[in-house]
Amino acid sequence: MAVTLRLPSADDLSEVVDSLLDAADACEKHAPTLAAKRRRLAESIGDALDLIPAPTTREDTD
Repeated sequence: MAVTLRLPSADDLSEVVDSLLDAADACEKHAPTLAAKRRRLAESIGDALDLIPAPTTREDTD
């Protein structure tokens, strides 16, 4: 399955990843399967972020 997210910046998506990891930590003791699922999802998103090319700075020529 694929999901398309439209966010203002990659920083916002990084915050989503951090939130998933925090949520995984919070439920680790009482729901380890859910915690593992959240970590896998966070890792998958992080891997996809790593594939995005770094922005390049363009100099204006007048």
